Amino acid sequence: MATFQTLPGFREFYPEDFSRRNHLFRLWRQTANTFGFAEYDAPVLEPLDLYKAKSGDEIEGQLFSFTDKGGREVALRPEMTPTVCRLVGAKASTLKRPIRWFSIAEFYRYERMQKGRGRCFFQFNADIFGEPGPEAETELIALLVQCLAAFGLTEQDFFVRLSDRNLWFYYLEALGLDEARIRGVLGAVDRFEKYGDDAFKGYTEQFGPLDGGVKAKVLAFLQIKSLAALEQTLGVIGGEKLAARLADWKKLLGNLAAMGLARFIEVDLGVVRGLAYYTGFVFEAFDRKGELRALAGGGRYDDLVQKLGGPALPAVGFAIGDMTFALLLEQRGLMPTLVQAPDVYCVIGGEAERLEAFGDIHALRAAGYRVDYPLKEVAFGKQFKAAAESGAKLALIYGGDELAKGVVKLRDLGARTEQEVPRAQVVPTVRDFFSV
Repeated sequence: MATFQTLPGFREFYPEDFSRRNHLFRLWRQTANTFGFAEYDAPVLEPLDLYKAKSGDEIEGQLFSFTDKGGREVALRPEMTPTVCRLVGAKASTLKRPIRWFSIAEFYRYERMQKGRGRCFFQFNADIFGEPGPEAETELIALLVQCLAAFGLTEQDFFVRLSDRNLWFYYLEALGLDEARIRGVLGAVDRFEKYGDDAFKGYTEQFGPLDGGVKAKVLAFLQIKSLAALEQTLGVIGGEKLAARLADWKKLLGNLAAMGLARFIEVDLGVVRGLAYYTGFVFEAFDRKGELRALAGGGRYDDLVQKLGGPALPAVGFAIGDMTFALLLEQRGLMPTLVQAPDVYCVIGGEAERLEAFGDIHALRAAGYRVDYPLKEVAFGKQFKAAAESGAKLALIYGGDELAKGVVKLRDLGARTEQEVPRAQVVPTVRDFFSV
């Protein structure tokens, strides 16, 4: 008989793995709530056209797409940004602004598998719509930092690289490049860290060799790592666009410093983000040791809601992937051992005692306690061993002698103490035990 296996790049979550996944989701959800973000969800299957020419060539080539039984061209979602833009655009006139939404959802991309990357993965996504200024980036970068720091990570473990596509556009425009060539240079910048000078091959094939003087200035701009260096370089060029953009940089970095987050932030113009829709500030989070892929990434995408049929609406967002992030937590020893232990284990004599115990078992469960008991009759000795091994803090003993006296014996499995409790007082006594 054939043995069926999980498809390549897909994952199953056995209970231990699922509890670790829930640990990530729980802290992300708690953090988003403290920032005042509202949670939403959306279909996992979307029209194929939603992603064509919206997400960029790389993602378009990785789509799980097909024709459904109704003849529609559809795709499993590879990311959330086009979807959330569609949702917000459909009800923009009724939504109070700024719109602050988050989601935790699964995504699918047919790509080469490697460490921290599969063909299905979960992401925490957070977006702000309706705020055009750097106040939105301030809030989202602060949320990103806290979504990582909530697990015990510090500035020794990760940092956020901050860049600006608008600044690149204005700078390259000042160097005499038109829009098509600017986009070609940005494509090279996006690949430069990985491929070095070979990153410019695509530009050369399309437009011919980049002027040597311009290329030198592009490479010098890439090396800028501070606001002071940025001001010095752009001060020589001047112009209203660059001056206004520098003011936005000062505001954003000043806001983050006032929040005490400057230690997490690094100016790094090598980050431009490959997705086609980014328009302004962009940022990515990385581990300090540089051993892993990006932990998170995002930026401003002011035109996308309108491109998808909604009103003109400024927007900023980011996403954290669960796979690389979980690897970082494991490397740093910050992924806790999550024990699936009952609160109470019931040790039960015979069948008559079992029927007596059932009422208390159900009442305790209804009160919110996790209660376990042997489904079939087992010797007392084995039950006490099972109670100790279960990790429960409390054992309730339903023996013939106890029930004849109208009591249940409570054993504190940690302190190894016992007391007898009237049957009617079992639930309140257990509640008192766990409230200490």
